Amino acid sequence: MKFLVAAITFLSVCSCGQKQESKTPLIAENVIINTFEQKLSDAALSIINPSIVYDPSYFSIKYPNGDIAANKGVCTDVVIRAYRKLNIDLQKEVHEDMKANFSKYPNLVKWGMTKTDTNIDHRRVPNLEVFFDRKGEHLPINQDPSTYKTGEIITWMINGKLPHIGIITNQKSADGKRNLIVHNIGGGQVLADCLFDFEIVGHYKYQK
Repeated sequence: MKFLVAAITFLSVCSCGQKQESKTPLIAENVIINTFEQKLSDAALSIINPSIVYDPSYFSIKYPNGDIAANKGVCTDVVIRAYRKLNIDLQKEVHEDMKANFSKYPNLVKWGMTKTDTNIDHRRVPNLEVFFDRKGEHLPINQDPSTYKTGEIITWMINGKLPHIGIITNQKSADGKRNLIVHNIGGGQVLADCLFDFEIVGHYKYQK
């Protein structure tokens, strides 16, 4: 959506009795300002696709701007694909920061990492959490739905063991109290009212 400015032209009579044309800019009502956050929300909404097959397998992909098959994905791929629509390549951004600051990123035993891996690093929620915390803005975590705004990133821990991530959009829940989220938890890239369905562990804003 574009930020619209309406110019209203009117005629006025000057002191000499002649008509003079003047233009006064007015801001149109009910206009959504096209901020980065709004653009990210729009990008997330544009990639909704419930037919995406949830596939957490390891894939070899190109670098930079690599992506797995378009019909597959996990929760992190939602975030990666939305940001890429805004010409921000999280694969490249995460890799460069992780390469320079490897010890600051988690290295779970099950990963067995000894160096960076452009195929998978950016597709892991714990790595994205560290990246957004380092390069973006760490936002409050609470149970107040108004805290969670359009174009922000949220992460959860499901059942104490499964990291999950999504993008907060400008769309509202049926009762109007919560922003809806685009995520993928197994049913494709979908829009859902799931803000408080799981334990919130991260809340970020990131704009390169």
